[in-house]
Amino acid sequence: MTIKDTNEEVHKAFEVIKNGGIILYPTDTVWGIGCDATNEAAIKKIYALKQREETKSMIVLMNGEKMMYHVFKEIPEVAWQILDLSEKPTTLILDNPRNVAANIIAEDKTLGIRIVKEPFCFKLMERMKKPLVSTSANISGQPTPKSFQEISPEILKGVDYVVNLHHEKNCDKPSTIIKLTSDSQVKIIRK
Repeated sequence: MTIKDTNEEVHKAFEVIKNGGIILYPTDTVWGIGCDATNEAAIKKIYALKQREETKSMIVLMNGEKMMYHVFKEIPEVAWQILDLSEKPTTLILDNPRNVAANIIAEDKTLGIRIVKEPFCFKLMERMKKPLVSTSANISGQPTPKSFQEISPEILKGVDYVVNLHHEKNCDKPSTIIKLTSDSQVKIIRK
């Protein structure tokens, strides 16, 4: 894919998200279903499509430090150390998010976030100026698809737009998940 293709797909996905839609898109790990992380109605659509309880939170992608500080007033120093040292995509669960939809925040007032470098995701968030919801492209309880070809017709039909990039790429494993508390306790949820 060329930069032109990526830019075209960013434009199309942005238009859908801006109007409250949900997209199916490639991330730096697996194929994801996403929307504007500040749009409660769009997030509800994802929960409905995945047949997932709203008490099970989803993660949010961000494109850098500025966006992280917009969502979290305080970020433990250890978070930056983990991100700097991580060799693979890493999701951090942090306390007390703000400036995102209430239905994306877990019951314990935490939010899982991942900084992405994948060009499509990065450019889309640059355009949105907001974080992007990311949840695996499957019905809740079913296996996470390892390739675009494994995504169920129900998911493909249920989103408002399918990003036309990387359909041939097999996805790596999901990200490592690490929970950090304000008092700097560290707990590994998924390696």
